[in-house]
Parts: sequence; structure tokens; C-alpha cells
Amino acid sequence: MNKLITYLTSLAVLFLVGCNDNTPEVQNNGEGTIRSASTFSVVTQEDITYAEGLGRNPSNSSLVTVPLKLDIYFPDNNYTDRPVFMFIHGGGFKGGTKTKPEIVEMAEYYASRGWVFASIDYRTTEELGSLQGLSQDDLFTYYKGIAPQEWIENTFEGAETQEQVQQSIAMYTAQRDSKAALRWLIANANNYNIDKDLITVGGASAGAITTIALGISNPEDFRNEISLDDDPTLSSTNLDQTYDIKSMIYFWGSNIKLDVFEGVYQLNRYDANDPELFMAHGDQPDPVTPYEEALELQGIYDSLGIYNQLYTLEGFGHGAWNATVNGKGLFELSFDFLVDRQNLITE
Repeated sequence: MNKLITYLTSLAVLFLVGCNDNTPEVQNNGEGTIRSASTFSVVTQEDITYAEGLGRNPSNSSLVTVPLKLDIYFPDNNYTDRPVFMFIHGGGFKGGTKTKPEIVEMAEYYASRGWVFASIDYRTTEELGSLQGLSQDDLFTYYKGIAPQEWIENTFEGAETQEQVQQSIAMYTAQRDSKAALRWLIANANNYNIDKDLITVGGASAGAITTIALGISNPEDFRNEISLDDDPTLSSTNLDQTYDIKSMIYFWGSNIKLDVFEGVYQLNRYDANDPELFMAHGDQPDPVTPYEEALELQGIYDSLGIYNQLYTLEGFGHGAWNATVNGKGLFELSFDFLVDRQNLITE
């Protein structure tokens, strides 16, 4: 729990500081065909509701249904078997947006080369209301249907402020929502010619934390802890869909959410079948997601014999979107990783 509190305390400070192509159809037997350079015009569909979740009205704290939205970018071509990349923004679980300029630029980079790229929003503390005047006993009722009781109880053991309580609850809702977003993509795979064997999830900061937990936890985790009776919005989340993540892209993140999950449920979810992992992490002091977090995760992956790459962003701290390694930026580095490890066909 000390790791969680250190993270929650540090990210509060960080958040305040910044926080028509006529190509013929290609049949390729399940392997993605993409371009090595920006080639296709990009079609963008914004603010698609992928599910709903429970929240609290910020003005009067009444229970409300929150629409959960994503933006989707895809190439203007008629290719089939497109790889898909779902990205999760950062913001310390306090805020952030799917339209952060760097994410939009990344979406254009990938979609213009043949990917379907989805950028998602999810519930943060902004959708979880105010705790002012509420006792600890009140919070179990306040968060019913939003977070499971055992997660709330675990939060109370270490949280030192109301803000930390909110952020811990938002860590859970972010995970629940990101899983719903991925199930929506699977349910709509035919609409976007997505190859369901070529799924990548990625994120930065809190989004990378959520990415790691999404790729490594079991499908039922962060889903079945709350019943449909307590959270009727769960029925909007394509519960009949399953997914198999092939790769994870992590920018300056952490495995803290899996540590919390293990503390709450005494379940260690790491195994040799976890997705392959690309990491980019600055080596400068970072109180929110220290470089040592990447080294720890790399050690776990190495012990399980799972392929992983860690790019150390020398001289950079948190939010190193403009970092380069051997003249290559993050988009190109992650692109090369995915092409190589997913055996993508490039033209």
C-alpha cells in the first residue's frame, strides 16, 4: 500500500503542473498489411459511445449514468485484416482527454499507415462526485455500483486524504471502462475490418498503468466484482465479447494497479501467456512513475520468458513525448516493434 500512496501523492502534483485511395482489397490470411510511410487519408469518427458507467453528479452528488466515449481513426482504403491499436490517455486518474494533441498525432501516424486506432475516454475523479461531508461508512453506499466493497475497504487502509480515496476508486473505474472499450472494438470489428488476432493496447502514465492491468489481468477481473443488480450499466458493455491482446505499448507507466489488485484479492495474474511488451521510460527522477517501475516490470517479464523491449529515454522525465532513441521517436520505435513482433506485412 505504501507504493499506492506514494503514487497518489505524487501524481496530484504532476496533474497540476501539466497535466480516397484506390488500393485493391488485400486478402492476407489474418496477417495485417500496412505501409511503412504515411500513405492513406485518415477517416475520423469522434465521440462514439462505447458503453455506460455509473458516476456521481458533480453538483449534487446524485447517482448518474455516464456515457463513455472513444474516437476512432482508420485508413481510407478497402483493406481487410487491419491491425487495431487502442490507446488510453494519462492524467493521474483525475482527468485527461482522448484528444490530447500527442495522442491525435499518434493516431494519425498509425491510421495513415493502415491501422485502426482508437483513443478512449474513461471515468476519472471528475465523474465520481465530491466526498465532502461524507463519513467512511457513507462511502460504501456512495460508491456502490461504482467500485466493489473490497476495493473500497483496501483504499481506506492506506489513503491519507479524500483526494487519494477518489483516485484509488478512479483507478478501478478506469480499468472497468477500458475493458468495456476493448469489448466494443471486438463487437464492431467487422465494421472496421479489424483483425482480432492483431490487438495492441497502449497508454501513457495512468494510461500505461491501465494498459498493463488490461493486458495481464483476466477478462473477468475488474468486471465481475460488481453485479448487474448493483451496476445495471454493465449490460451496455458487450459482455458476450472476448479478446486476446497480442502487444502492449507502455510510455512511462507502472504495474501499480496489479499490485493493488493482488493486495485486494490475493491473486497474482502474471503468467507466461501475457502479451509482449514495449516500454519507453525516462531515466530522470520521476516521483509519479519512477524508472525503477519499468525495470521491475522488465524483470517480471524476463523471469517468465516473455519478449519485451525497454527503451531508456536518457535525460527525460515524465511525459517524454518528444524523446528520441538513435534518431527515432516514440511512434517510430513502437511501430517497428509491432511490425516485427506481429509479423505484419509492409509495403
